[in-house]
Amino acid sequence: MSTSSWNLEQGDPISARLTTVELLGGGSAYEAYLAFDHLLYAPVVVKIVRPDQVHDASTLAGLERETDMVGDLAHPAIVRGFHAVLDGQRPHLVLENLDGPRLSSLVRRHGHLPPQQLLPLGLELASALHYLRERDVVHLDIKPANIIMGAPPRLIDLSVARSSAEAAALTTVIGTDAWMAPEQCDPPTSGSPGFASDVWGLGASLFYAAAGYRPFPRDEEPADSGDEDEPAVQHPQLSLPHAPLPERVDPSLRKVIESCLTPDPAQRPLPAEIAGMLEPMLAALPRPRLAGFKVSMR
Repeated sequence: MSTSSWNLEQGDPISARLTTVELLGGGSAYEAYLAFDHLLYAPVVVKIVRPDQVHDASTLAGLERETDMVGDLAHPAIVRGFHAVLDGQRPHLVLENLDGPRLSSLVRRHGHLPPQQLLPLGLELASALHYLRERDVVHLDIKPANIIMGAPPRLIDLSVARSSAEAAALTTVIGTDAWMAPEQCDPPTSGSPGFASDVWGLGASLFYAAAGYRPFPRDEEPADSGDEDEPAVQHPQLSLPHAPLPERVDPSLRKVIESCLTPDPAQRPLPAEIAGMLEPMLAALPRPRLAGFKVSMR
């Protein structure tokens, strides 16, 4: 992983319209900063190509692909993109600043989610995946670290997203090892990635949210690890069943999660079918009562 950094601190300019607030994190090719956009007059997230990647054709092509992708999508549960600079000293993409923790961080800190939080999450993500399918976009990296638990929850990071034809043509691993579908692990030998791969990612993320641990933990790490950027590891999802869900998980929810984690992509449900299974579960939850509040009808 690259350690090259811009080392920007609070108050440093990123561009004429962007001022650094703080470093949020980053990956092998990018750094992410919270910044203030003086045109929007609002905080934003700026994804900046690392200094040693500024002239890398593959990195710049990836930034352009993500820019085109977020600019062409508009859904309540998918992060929005505002503008980008694809050349110059600091190529970058400006994204919506979302208020809320990542699902990975939330579960790691506080444990599994209650049904009142988990079921709306599942519905929002199923809605987002239905929309992406209709727009011919395969995300390829659905995982807890790419889900922001706001109101509503948002799916982020379309840096590796592709059309269904491009996803099916992959001959290299794209995604995050612990969360990817079996067909993503060694294409084309393991199969062809596609829309059903994102359904697997949804199922794996809901498993983590419901259980508090991963469906396929690595031998060398505890099951509750939610790290988003991991080195290459073995892929137990190619040959092993997922870990058991806790007994407390409702049988109906268990059925949804397990159907998403079916090894055969053709047997996984469509996002709209997942929403159809989750909606009655949410409707059946007891509504909270306001203590001491009475309504008098006269």
